[in-house]
Amino acid sequence: MDRPEGPAVTVWLFFFVVVFLRAQATYWIARVAAVQVLTRPHPTGGWRARTHDWLEGDSAQRGADVVRRWGALAVPVSFLTVGAQTVINAGAGVVQMPFMRYLLAMIPGCMVWALVWTTIGMSAFYAAVGAGLTTGWGIALAALTVVGVVAAVVVFRRRSRARA
Repeated sequence: MDRPEGPAVTVWLFFFVVVFLRAQATYWIARVAAVQVLTRPHPTGGWRARTHDWLEGDSAQRGADVVRRWGALAVPVSFLTVGAQTVINAGAGVVQMPFMRYLLAMIPGCMVWALVWTTIGMSAFYAAVGAGLTTGWGIALAALTVVGVVAAVVVFRRRSRARA
């Protein structure tokens, strides 16, 4: 059997490093913030107030609840989901999951995430390029799509804040 070589391995390593660093940053920021921010009275403004509100908000609490319920198993499974990865990694930090347990649970998740993005993600990229994103109309359509998604996110967030 041949040894894997070439750009696929390089792309996999790139994605692995990216997700590894992102997951570690999320875990450590939430872990430190949980100790530094939640153990003090609610601040009146600035980043500490926003961090305090986020850590006590629904998404951070859901992530912490999932980690409390499923333990280390929640961490690698979160890498197969869309939208839950950050919340679960932050939840592991909030509940102060021991670092070695988190690391050992996170590495397989990072490996699978990198494999998915190396195969399916790159295939989608090449399909998009093959579908005409190299033409003027294709680039314009892609840019319009990105602008539409960004506008929808901004409107959604403003409405959510207005309700709160």
